[in-house]
Amino acid sequence: MKFVTRSQWGARPSRYSLTRISGTRGVKIHYEGTYVPPALGRPDAHEQCAPRVRAIQASHLANDEEDYSDVAYNALVCPHGYVFEGRGAHRKTGANGTAALNSAHYAVCALLGSSGLTEPTNAQLAGLRDAVEWLRADGDAGTEIKGHRDGHPTACPGGPLYAWVQRGAPRPADGSDTGDTSVRYEPFPGADFFKRNPRSAVVTAMGRRLVAVGCSVYSKGPGPQWTESDRRSYARWQQRLGYRGADADGWPGRKSWDALKVPKV
Repeated sequence: MKFVTRSQWGARPSRYSLTRISGTRGVKIHYEGTYVPPALGRPDAHEQCAPRVRAIQASHLANDEEDYSDVAYNALVCPHGYVFEGRGAHRKTGANGTAALNSAHYAVCALLGSSGLTEPTNAQLAGLRDAVEWLRADGDAGTEIKGHRDGHPTACPGGPLYAWVQRGAPRPADGSDTGDTSVRYEPFPGADFFKRNPRSAVVTAMGRRLVAVGCSVYSKGPGPQWTESDRRSYARWQQRLGYRGADADGWPGRKSWDALKVPKV
C-alpha cells in the first residue's frame, strides 16, 4: 500500500475531537461529486494530489452548515493509487449521510468527479482495495463494500465506480496496479516451502513486499532466511485481507500470496 499520512500531506488539525468507534460493518466508497480535471489522472500528475486533498479538507472545515470536525472521509485515494489518511481508522466518518450511516461504515473517497475525470484508473482501484484492507486490519471494518448511494439518496460514487462496487470491488489483474504490464510476480511456491524453514531470494522479495504494504514487524532485514518475523509480518497481511483466527496464522496460502504480488526474482 502506498500510504500517505496526515503529516505527509499537510493535514490541518481536527476542529473538534473525532468520535472513536470500535469497528464497522464495512466500507462505503465515495467520489468528489464535482468537476475533477482530467489532467489529474495523468501518470506524471501525482504532485497535484496532495494539494487537492488539502483543498477538500479546507472546504469541509469551512462548511458551517455541516460543521465538520475534519475532512469527512477516513481515507482518500488518488488516480495514482496512493491512499491518503483522512480521519483514519477507528474514527467515525462524517460522509455517509446520517449519524447511523456514519457509525455503520467507514468512508473512502476516490479523487474522481461527476464530470471531467470520471473513470477510475486501475491504480486507483487497487488503492481503493488497499484502503479497504487497511481499514479491515487496523480499524476492524467488516466485509461489506458498498457505495455511498446504498442507504442514502445520492448519485455518489458515480456510475463507473458504483459498477465496480457492484462487481464486488475486485482488485485489478496482475500488473495493472502500476500500469506496467511487463511486471511479473513470483508464483506461489506451496505452503510446505515455508514450513521447511527455507533460505531463498523469494523470502527476501516477500519480506520487502510486506514492508512496502505496511505489514512489517521486522527489527532488521528482511533477508533470505525464513524467520518468525516473516511469519508474523505475513500474519498482518492476512489480517489486512480480512482473515481472522487460524486463517491468519502467518503461513502463506495461494490466495493471500497472489494478492501480495511478490516481484519475480
